Amino acid sequence: MTALLEVRELSVAYGHIPVIHSLNLVVANGGITTLLGANGAGKTTLLRAICNLKVRNSGAILFEGRRIETWATEDIVRLGIGHVPDGRGTFVHLTVEENLILGAHTRRDRAAVAQDFERAYTYFPRLKERAKQQAGTLSGGEQQMLAIGRGLASAPDLLMLDEPSMGLAPTIVDAIFDRIEFIHRQHGVTILLVEQRVAEALELCDRGYVLETGRMVLEGSHDTLISNTRVKHAYLGM
Repeated sequence: MTALLEVRELSVAYGHIPVIHSLNLVVANGGITTLLGANGAGKTTLLRAICNLKVRNSGAILFEGRRIETWATEDIVRLGIGHVPDGRGTFVHLTVEENLILGAHTRRDRAAVAQDFERAYTYFPRLKERAKQQAGTLSGGEQQMLAIGRGLASAPDLLMLDEPSMGLAPTIVDAIFDRIEFIHRQHGVTILLVEQRVAEALELCDRGYVLETGRMVLEGSHDTLISNTRVKHAYLGM
């Protein structure tokens, strides 16, 4: 597969405190790449840096071969990168439909947007039932569905998902992961998944990376990571 996203020698700091150190990562076009690591490893910071929500100290970020690290966030979204942040980030006082409309604000083809809204409702029928309902009245699982639907509303080529299982019951998590896999197959969108539920994340991915204290310590295919002793001990409890 060809590279859709490349991160080269990326370093990021909060003030004088380094968070990411000379990090390299490649997301293959058409695949699912997962990023594993404990809390504080730098996973969320990496996703924010890709969207230019956190300014890098050094390094390059390329999307479809073009350097984008200095682009405005809105232009990065328009280019084809969707970001579903941790904590979902839904606008709780707006309706489900209004949240989806905000997700599509960079697009001009209204007919295509309406078609994608219907597609999101097909992926998550509960959202259609609650289209006129305030997002803040939804359950946690429904809000996560809405966050993913809003991410898809920008028609991304790459969808970055940050901890989609956070705070959800196991049965809801299973449903969310099932939908992510279905969207990948049906929508053809490339996915970069940050997730602490390692077994589920590895089950989905084609390739994965392990991040520890801002450094990439391991990378490999699905089979390589599943069989790796370090991953088994540190992340799978084996």
